[in-house]
Amino acid sequence: MEESQVEKEAILEAFRFRHACKEFDPARRVSDEDFAFILETGRLSPSSFGFEPWRFVVLQNPEQRAKLLPVTWGGQKSIPTASHLLLLLTRTKDNFLPDAEYVVRIKKELQGIPDEAFEGFRKRLDTFLTSDFRLIDNERAMFEWASRQTYIALGNMMTSAACIGVDTCPIEGFDKEAVEAILREDGILDAQGEFGLSCMLAFGYRVREPRPKTRRPIEEVVQWVR
Repeated sequence: MEESQVEKEAILEAFRFRHACKEFDPARRVSDEDFAFILETGRLSPSSFGFEPWRFVVLQNPEQRAKLLPVTWGGQKSIPTASHLLLLLTRTKDNFLPDAEYVVRIKKELQGIPDEAFEGFRKRLDTFLTSDFRLIDNERAMFEWASRQTYIALGNMMTSAACIGVDTCPIEGFDKEAVEAILREDGILDAQGEFGLSCMLAFGYRVREPRPKTRRPIEEVVQWVR
């Protein structure tokens, strides 16, 4: 078998391996090296306009994790047993306005575009937000748009973890308002509302094998237009 075919099969095997692991082996820990690799695949993920709207908070404090359980019904077993628990935060509306300090920093300082090019970009972003996607007057819609970028990083980290035999469980089963209140009380979220919580992601090693993966056939999923 050609090398490229071996690589393809290894990738597919990682996708078959990955499942939403609801309970982890508390005696097994993901190594620092492996977790740094996973985080790096999240950091390198693409995002709309290159805004990188995410922040990854690694929540290892058992007491803080316990505070989340009463308002996180989707993580009752995964949160206490996870080797690592990641909170995926996403920037809120004001960060993405055409003249926002964050936009200027990303485009000018980080990406290095000159002033004359930035003016053209600023106008293009304004059009995108006001008429193309009509996000500018809807704070929640703006957050969900930014969260879609964060979910790209989420998916990449789940895949990279699966490639090295680490299990994951994405968690959306929580009371967003209540969890964010707890995170603000603990100083994890700022009181000014610069970030909101999009999702949680638990990492570790399974305690039991999952049921066989089920998916719709490819014919139902893919439509070709020739």
